[in-house]
Amino acid sequence: MRIGCLGFELPQGKVKYKDSRLLKLEEKTSPKKTHHFFAEFTQDIESAVAVVSSKEKSIDLFISDLEIVEKRLTKVDSRKEALLNKCNQFLEKETPLSEVEFSPEELILLKDFPFLTLKPLLILEKLPSDINQLISQVLEKANLIFFYTLVKSELKSWLIKRGSSVGEAAGKIHSDLAKGFIKAEVINFQDFINVHNFSEARSKGLVKVVGRDYLVQDGDIIEIKFSV
Repeated sequence: MRIGCLGFELPQGKVKYKDSRLLKLEEKTSPKKTHHFFAEFTQDIESAVAVVSSKEKSIDLFISDLEIVEKRLTKVDSRKEALLNKCNQFLEKETPLSEVEFSPEELILLKDFPFLTLKPLLILEKLPSDINQLISQVLEKANLIFFYTLVKSELKSWLIKRGSSVGEAAGKIHSDLAKGFIKAEVINFQDFINVHNFSEARSKGLVKVVGRDYLVQDGDIIEIKFSV
């Protein structure tokens, strides 16, 4: 996750996210290796954070997108022209495009335009004192959740869009898991914390066997069963 800052400065670079659930899982399972999630503060952004006191900077963001509309409007076909006019209406009201409902077809067409406000934009009155709290708020704004895997004594956290299927989660781990997906065993973090180990969790019926259409929940611990 690459995060851009508007109206304030943070040192550019990667920051380890202190995921309390991952730390508890690490303590409970004693893996040989733990893979943490790192957020990166950079100019090449996937999400952005702005503070209200930097309203001028936020306006600059909308101006940048309005200029894209103006430059491209006379050079596109009728479908894209209609889409750009729709974008223009919201941008003039200072509504980020990430908060606008677009059809699946429109979302495909939008990939041809480098709109900044199409990326999740978090606007705060003031910055939280803790950088990890800021990262948490950005992830929530971007509609991202964590799931976890423990494979061969390696514990890892993964980011995925809320509403994604376990089949999509499998593909995020490795394309082979998605192609050869058979089923997945799933237990949510809190259920696992309340038992001694995975064996007890299975004996109590807390581990669910699901198909590829199961929707991943925030905090799920997932093991993918697949064939090569």
